[in-house]
Amino acid sequence: MKLTLLAKDPTCWDRNCPSVYVDESGGLVVQGVQLSDADLRDLRDPGSGETAVRIDPAIVAEAMARYATERQR
Repeated sequence: MKLTLLAKDPTCWDRNCPSVYVDESGGLVVQGVQLSDADLRDLRDPGSGETAVRIDPAIVAEAMARYATERQR
């Protein structure tokens, strides 16, 4: 799967940066801190192999703006 970076945490200077990517099919991939087991229990109907991550809303907003711009090209 080929991923293209849309946005990442601008305050992050190491390799563990919350980020949003788009894959070649147009799907979004989110990288962030995995929720604790206690928080994961609050998810509704997670599928086999699914998990959840925490990411700052500003990073998601930036990614969506870039996603919309890229789709218009």
